[in-house]
Amino acid sequence: MNIAKAIVFDQIEKVPEIQAVRYSLLAINFNSTSTLRHYKIMLLPKKIRNICAAIPLLSKSNQDFIRIKRIRHLDSLYEKYSAKTLGLENSVTLDLGCGTIPRNPFQANTQWGIDIREDLDRKVKNVDLTINPIPFEDRAFDYITAFDFIEHVPRIIYAPNCRFPFIQLMNEIWRTLKEEGIFFSLTPVYPFKTAFSDPTHVNYITEETFQYFNDSSRLATTYGFCGAFKVLEQYRTDTHLISILQKMKV
Repeated sequence: MNIAKAIVFDQIEKVPEIQAVRYSLLAINFNSTSTLRHYKIMLLPKKIRNICAAIPLLSKSNQDFIRIKRIRHLDSLYEKYSAKTLGLENSVTLDLGCGTIPRNPFQANTQWGIDIREDLDRKVKNVDLTINPIPFEDRAFDYITAFDFIEHVPRIIYAPNCRFPFIQLMNEIWRTLKEEGIFFSLTPVYPFKTAFSDPTHVNYITEETFQYFNDSSRLATTYGFCGAFKVLEQYRTDTHLISILQKMKV
């Protein structure tokens, strides 16, 4: 069974005619363009016909993303790259867009946060990363995390001259990470509506976005990227892409 058919069966679980529809779909040859195939599909409920109509689009544009391994629980991933597992001492982490409390999923010894609200008692600095650099020295962090954040960083602005804030943010992440430091990103991903529904989402991410910063290609150097990362792993949840990048030498 190909990926598109698997998606159909995931959708079928949500409709009451589950058994009848399942057997009907199994009887249809999805690779055929015959009149018989069209006739069989027309016998299905309208809701299922609409799903069938979406199969070609899913097969062509979303198949690469769908192939990414799905992960439901992040604890094992956090443990794999934790400060204890990696043998890091006096480790430091920075959480971008942290809200009121910086996240520390890798159990670093010290945690900092950046947000639009400042709370120095909790080590949260107020910085607009669309136009400002990360306010820390070079090679300050073992980890930098971004939970539901980078989709809020524009790709291009004129202020007044042309700038690429997302590229510049990736430069800053690379600059402030220690050698072989870890950047962890969890962000809504195309084609799911969560990537578009929030009016402050201005940076639409796909499973290929971080390849522009990968040390094997560094395609983003065209736009001013001066660092290099290795994309270690990528996973997907129902609507989000999880990417783990490691700082590499240039």
